[in-house]
Amino acid sequence: MGSSEKFWDKNAKRYSKRPIANEAAYQKKLHITQEYLRPDMSVLELGCGTGSTAIVHAPFVKHIRAVDISPRMLEIARANAEAQRIRNITFDCTTIDKLEVPDQSVDAVLALSVLHLLADWQAVIGRVHRMLKAGGVFVTSTACIGDSMKFFKLAAPVGQFFGVMPLVKVFTTRELTIGFSDAGFKIERQWQPGRNKAVFIVARKEERERINR
Repeated sequence: MGSSEKFWDKNAKRYSKRPIANEAAYQKKLHITQEYLRPDMSVLELGCGTGSTAIVHAPFVKHIRAVDISPRMLEIARANAEAQRIRNITFDCTTIDKLEVPDQSVDAVLALSVLHLLADWQAVIGRVHRMLKAGGVFVTSTACIGDSMKFFKLAAPVGQFFGVMPLVKVFTTRELTIGFSDAGFKIERQWQPGRNKAVFIVARKEERERINR
């Protein structure tokens, strides 16, 4: 088990009890996301944590595959889904690197508070583009720490070494949006609830006929 997996396993119970920092912003993100969901959709959530977001969206889609690296997070997620009698979520414990998803097989991918925790977030954006069907959407909420706390690039490895922080990558909003564009996405929605807050993006994989123009 890697250091990030150990960190999230250790903090799973505390994380599950932590209140949402900005409930209004969270609800707005849920509402925007649901504007893109349909009853026939197959959805993949990367870094589902305790499953709260997947559970909220489950009634609006056909199926959600929710993955996370922490077994203890997923224990809580499965218990939460069972308590609410949600039957159309499959929880899997795996890393994104080892995740097996055929190209052009899912309608939507969610990655909320995830991209900045990945060693090669640009490669993951590119891989998600391949997973999505033409016209599919990638919904993300990402802490772009490089916009205001560039010094964090030096502090983060120290915190990770001592086990008090997970892996955290430092990049700017501009770098993030360029990453989407380079992968072939068109950003349809971009919203930030305040300065130094996570950037919420809905990006679409354009229809095949438009890509080939």
